[in-house]
Amino acid sequence: MLGATEGVVGLRRAALAMLAMAAVMAAAASSTAVPSTAVAQRSPATAPEPVSIVVIRAARLIDGRGGEPLAPAMVRVDGDRITAVASSLPIPAAAREIDLGNATLLPGFIDLHTHLTGRSDVHWEDALVKTTPAEEALWGAHWALITLKAGFTTVRDMGCNWPYTDVALRNAIDAGAVPGPRMLVAGAYVSSTGGAGDASQFSPYVQVPLVHNLADGPEEITKAVRTNFKNGADFIKILATGAVLSKGILPGAQQYSEEEMHAAVVEARRWGRDVAAHAHGTEGIKAAIRAGVHTIDHGSGLDDEAVAMLKARPGTYYVPTLALMSANLDEEGSSTIPPAEMERMRTIRAMAEAGFRRALAAGLPIGLGTDAPVIAHGQNAREFRTRVRLGEKPMASLISATRINAEIIHWQERIGTVEVGKLADLVAVPGNPLADITVTERVGFVMKGGFVYRDELATRK
Repeated sequence: MLGATEGVVGLRRAALAMLAMAAVMAAAASSTAVPSTAVAQRSPATAPEPVSIVVIRAARLIDGRGGEPLAPAMVRVDGDRITAVASSLPIPAAAREIDLGNATLLPGFIDLHTHLTGRSDVHWEDALVKTTPAEEALWGAHWALITLKAGFTTVRDMGCNWPYTDVALRNAIDAGAVPGPRMLVAGAYVSSTGGAGDASQFSPYVQVPLVHNLADGPEEITKAVRTNFKNGADFIKILATGAVLSKGILPGAQQYSEEEMHAAVVEARRWGRDVAAHAHGTEGIKAAIRAGVHTIDHGSGLDDEAVAMLKARPGTYYVPTLALMSANLDEEGSSTIPPAEMERMRTIRAMAEAGFRRALAAGLPIGLGTDAPVIAHGQNAREFRTRVRLGEKPMASLISATRINAEIIHWQERIGTVEVGKLADLVAVPGNPLADITVTERVGFVMKGGFVYRDELATRK
């Protein structure tokens, strides 16, 4: 654990990292697809731009609510909001018209399990001695734009190597300094000593900044929750069980007691916030459900009893992360995963896929997450392909990444469906994803809050 002086130095370095990210990426943002008005509209020092009108045409619209696609489809956007949806709309003389041809228009996708900050070529347990907060923040800005251009206009970020670099990234995106998806961030995940979040491969004589995320017993966990919220976290991530990508306790083993998890939930509720539980093992999943967590992330050991518990507790959701296993075990995958951790992944794969099939059969509402960069940033949509292969209907998979995910993060009034009054977060893919779900991996148009960040499919008029 760091001493007080070292802690202050660490915070100063983190602050410098945040400033570095904002300065460098603000300059770099002019070379992206973001219109020059993007920053101007968000700057209180600049007079507001006139409200712009955009009318988008597409062969069909899947609006995220589960009904039949609207074909053909037109969507009108005024400023950052959707103001009309129909098969045919009048086009005002001053409007910008975008014709997407034989494309399918959808709500912006939402990924509930990402890790945007940090270098993808450095294993997380090495990052604390091989990288800096500045590197982590700057790479986060890089991955944020890649994720946005892949059609994911909102993400829930599940913790970072250097605490609170995700908070800085979220704030820079919200301020318009760098382009990226809307973010909800964990700040620093909460783990037990020797557990999945403990960089335990280091000698006990090597000091690494673990003070922000290690907590044992209800009192320490309560303090960790308060610290995260004080420093800008939107929700809390706890590690209920061991992990695949860790040298700590095995993935199937429960590392936090139900009492400890409940302490996190109680404190988070005082702040009006949620707790997400990383949970692979069956008993850890059940303990987390009983403790009242909001999401069970990964949920690999989901058995029939756990499914029944989730059905009886509508406020707790299952958020699997499945495509990363095929990406790493069946293909070349990541070069940073050690062999022992690849073996853990092989061991858990059949269990995770069986758990997903149980959830499908039971009709559970299922969230969508990817755990990027365990699957490469920008390849988030591969989760659709994997879930359809395992038996999910393409429409259900798309609804999971839009309407259901928006409900899970309590943003259903803002995003998740293409409806009048909601934010203009829209993506388009070539062809029809109900006939070929893999077209979601070839996003050609992305709009977030009325600004176009990708437009390879568009014919502008």
